Amino acid sequence: MTRATLDKQPHEVASMFDDVAANYDLTNDVLSLGQDRRWRKEVAKAVDARPAQKVLDLAAGTGTSSLPFTATGAYVVPCDFSLGMLREGKKRNPWLPLTAGDATKLPFRDDVFDAVTISFGLRNVQDTDAALRELYRVTKPGGRVVICEFSQPTWAPFRTVYTEYLMRALPPVARTVSSNPDAYVYLAESIRAWPDQAGLAQRLQQAGWSRVAWRNLTGGIVALHRGTKPR
Repeated sequence: MTRATLDKQPHEVASMFDDVAANYDLTNDVLSLGQDRRWRKEVAKAVDARPAQKVLDLAAGTGTSSLPFTATGAYVVPCDFSLGMLREGKKRNPWLPLTAGDATKLPFRDDVFDAVTISFGLRNVQDTDAALRELYRVTKPGGRVVICEFSQPTWAPFRTVYTEYLMRALPPVARTVSSNPDAYVYLAESIRAWPDQAGLAQRLQQAGWSRVAWRNLTGGIVALHRGTKPR
């Protein structure tokens, strides 16, 4: 079993996700107390996919996150660098155009997608800024980005409780439902080390995105960032 470290070597992160692919969606549901379903609904609203639009769902894993976009009539490309996740997704939804790809070197032409999105995957990329630039490159002028990622709770007392949950409660719970509980120790550490809402917004702006904004979900446990590629 593989446990990635916070320097996020791509082969380690990919192998770690390969190990947890079979039960990944179920484990997330348990660990988030069912909140991940609500968060993904908010992502779908923010992306606002329309019929015939092209949507890139990066770090899509098994493709579960892509299904709400396909339901709108959009053409969705689920992309991930974990072959284990993609194989699991192909078993469940063989009709999805699941694509292997590295977030820092996307296998797509410039200006292809009307919308690009990544949920709970950006913090696992070794070079965050390179990934944000790649998302910008493959988006059409006037297109949009939506990023859903763990962030910093806004109420200080709750932030303390949340941090304690991450490091004390999450690993034991993960041991009961995950095939690789050590992976969730890494995931907890990666959440703690991730920039806050304003920090990620600044990095989006530095990558070229305009009209950058965010809103908090579940008290700031998760933040939904949005931006637009200038025409």
